[in-house]
Amino acid sequence: MNLVTYFECLTSKASITSMAVFLCFMPLNANADADFQKWINDFYSTAAKSGIERSTYDNAFKGITTPDADVLRKASFQPEFTSKIWDYLDARVNSLSINNGLKMAKKHAETLAAIEAKLGVDSATLLSIWSVESNYGAALERTSRLHYVPRSLATLAYADKRRQKFGRTQLVAALKILQSGDITTADLMGSWAGAMGHTQFIPTSYQAYAIDMDKDGARDIWNSVPDALATAANLLKENGWRSGETWGYEAKLPANGLQYEDQTKTLAEWEKLGFIRPEGKSFPRPEKSAVLNMMTGSDSPAFLMTRNFFVIKRYNNSDFYALTVGVLADRLAGREGLIQPWARPADSLTIEEKFELQQRLSEKGYYDSEIDGILGRGSRQAIRAFQTDNDLTIDGQPTKELLEALRE
Repeated sequence: MNLVTYFECLTSKASITSMAVFLCFMPLNANADADFQKWINDFYSTAAKSGIERSTYDNAFKGITTPDADVLRKASFQPEFTSKIWDYLDARVNSLSINNGLKMAKKHAETLAAIEAKLGVDSATLLSIWSVESNYGAALERTSRLHYVPRSLATLAYADKRRQKFGRTQLVAALKILQSGDITTADLMGSWAGAMGHTQFIPTSYQAYAIDMDKDGARDIWNSVPDALATAANLLKENGWRSGETWGYEAKLPANGLQYEDQTKTLAEWEKLGFIRPEGKSFPRPEKSAVLNMMTGSDSPAFLMTRNFFVIKRYNNSDFYALTVGVLADRLAGREGLIQPWARPADSLTIEEKFELQQRLSEKGYYDSEIDGILGRGSRQAIRAFQTDNDLTIDGQPTKELLEALRE
C-alpha cells in the first residue's frame, strides 16, 4: 500500500471498522519508500526553477528515505478534545504564563526596548506572542516533538492531498532558507506543518519578515531570541500595526446590542448605543473605529476590536488566538484581564482549579508532567486512571465532582 492510499485510508469513513483500522496501520512497505524517493528526485526540477542548487537539495534530503508518518498522523486527525474559548484562554493566560513573561521581560529588557524603538511594537505584545507560540522557547527543548522541516513538508506535498500545494510552496521556501546560510540542516526543525523557531514562522513568512536583529550575519529564529522577536514585530509592523494603541476593549452588551454584531462604528458611536466598559471607564480615543465581536454568540462578553486585533490575526487567523495574545499582553503590561465571566458549564473548572487538579493527581501518583493548567492528553489519562481505581465513571473529564473526589 503506497502512502497516498495509506492517507486515504486514515481519512475514510470506512476506517471506523476494525478491519479498516488494521489495514490503515499496517507497516508501509518498501514500495512506499521507493515512491517517496522517486517523488523527492522528481521534485528537484521544481526546486531548481526557484534557484535551488543541486548541492543544497542533496544536502537537505541526505539520509531521508521515508516520509514522516507522525506528520501524517497529526495532519489527519482532529484534536481529541475541542477547545472552548475559556479553556483556550485558561491554557495560555494564567499565573504561570504571566510570571514567566515578567521574568522574560526583565531578562530581555534591552532587546525588547531596541525592537520597540526600531519597529514600534510594544514588548508586552511580543512577549505574549512568544508565550503562545512556544512557551517562551520551552517547546523547542522538547526535541522529540520537533520534525525536520524539509522532510515534514515533503511528506505533506507527497501524501496529503489537502495540503499538497502548501507543502510544495513551503518546501521550496525552506530550501531557500538553507541555501541562504541562515541555518543548517541540523537546526532546521519545526512543527509537523513546518512552523519554525521561537515565534513559529512558516518558511514563506520567514522569507518575508525575518530580521537579523543581533547582527551576527544570520536571521536565526531558532537560536536567537532577538532575531525571533524582531521577526514577529516586523510581521506586525508590515501589516499595519498601530504603535501605542490597544487590540480592543471588553464591553457590556446593552439589551438590544446583539443586532450590531460584526458592525463597525467609532467608539463614540458605540458608547451612544449603550456599550460601556465593564469597569465603568470611558473609551480612550473615541474617534477610533471598532468592530463588535461576540466571540461565542449571545452568551459571550462583548468585545470592540480595533485595528491591532486584525493585525494580530495576520499572524494566526483565529479570533481565539488574537484575543488571547491581546489579553495576555494586557496582563504582562500590568493592566487588568477580562472582567466578565464566560458561560462555562456549571461543572467546569476555573484555571486555578485546573492547576489544583493536576497537583492533586501528581501527589497521588497519577500524573508526572508539568503543573501548567493545560489539561491535555497526559492529564486526561491520569484522570481516567484515578477514575478506574476509585470506581468512578471513566470519561477523562475534569469536573468539580472529580476535583472533590481528589480532595477527599
